[in-house]
Amino acid sequence: MDFVSINKLTLLDYPEKIACVLYTPTCNFACPYCHNWETLIKEKLPPLDFNEVLSFLKKRSGVLDGVVISGGEPTLMDNLPERIKEIKNLGYLVKLDTNGSNPEMLKKLIDENLIDYVAMDIKHSFAKYYDIIKNKSIDLDDIRKSIDILKENKVDYEFRITLIEEYHDKESIYEIGKLLEGSKRLFLQQYKLSDGVSDKSLHEIKEETANKYVDILSQYIDLVELRGY
Repeated sequence: MDFVSINKLTLLDYPEKIACVLYTPTCNFACPYCHNWETLIKEKLPPLDFNEVLSFLKKRSGVLDGVVISGGEPTLMDNLPERIKEIKNLGYLVKLDTNGSNPEMLKKLIDENLIDYVAMDIKHSFAKYYDIIKNKSIDLDDIRKSIDILKENKVDYEFRITLIEEYHDKESIYEIGKLLEGSKRLFLQQYKLSDGVSDKSLHEIKEETANKYVDILSQYIDLVELRGY
């Protein structure tokens, strides 16, 4: 498996950094509000020539600060550590976007100092996780392990939740707070409808309600903020 798409410039995906984004093609979740479903997961995209990716990164040295590895789910890529090593050798910071389903890979990347920042998506309370990810073969204990790995603070990180009116409510927000208790940073993201999502009937949670969720979660987590509102 290799990267299948690149966004050559982003000011939004790596906090306070100028970066590009490399996308991996597959995912073990099937979240109905995923913006990358059509382009990265449903369709078969040809892999990028990694030598050309490295050539691009060499040319952008001094312009870009970092590289975001996103997907799909990047930790499904067996050769991810080797690819990141080549990127790090060019002097770039690396941010990983993950769903947390592969704690062994996450730990390896952290222990080998291959990633500088992690953004882990939290889908729901554990009682309702499968409602969103649509894959009951996923062991939710792996999600918990990844949460605990990040809470060790060996790498800078954030958790993030995309708020969906049809899924999230006050009760589930309390449960998410307990799950993430003692963690460093959480962003509540506004859902935006796009052509790529598989379920176009879903709705965003209004800002007033989202702010109430911030108040609840702030009882458990050091920093809780809205993103996209």
